[in-house]
Amino acid sequence: MNEKAEIYWNTYWKGKVQPSTVSAWAFGDDPDKLARLAIDGVKTATCSAKKAYEIENELLPKEGEYSIILNKKEDPVAIIKTSAVDITPFNQVTEEFAREEGEGDRSYQYWRETHIEFFNNEAEELGYTFSESMPLVCERFQLIDVNQD
Repeated sequence: MNEKAEIYWNTYWKGKVQPSTVSAWAFGDDPDKLARLAIDGVKTATCSAKKAYEIENELLPKEGEYSIILNKKEDPVAIIKTSAVDITPFNQVTEEFAREEGEGDRSYQYWRETHIEFFNNEAEELGYTFSESMPLVCERFQLIDVNQD
């Protein structure tokens, strides 16, 4: 975690019982836009290829965990808390989940098209193969705080 994110985290929890772990990360390929959607309450879910977690040797998110959302400059913009995590094949993601991702016109068709493109690009970059049956880590979250700095 970078220094700005650590300062934001510690300031938010000052005088409260602080969770022992937190991760800091940015949303997808347009971190500023996606963070704004989360801050505005439009985006309440996100997904990632399970294979990317394996390749990058990252732990899967768990219900009750906190994350600091970063913008494209890696500045902290918000804190979220994971409310649910499901492993779901790409081709079984529901319309409801696609709407909760909050992107574009919030339709399943938009979600599907943009995520096929995103996962194909990521697959090429990380060295895995995209398929419609590949498992996704589907995470729902609650906005906890917005950084006012």
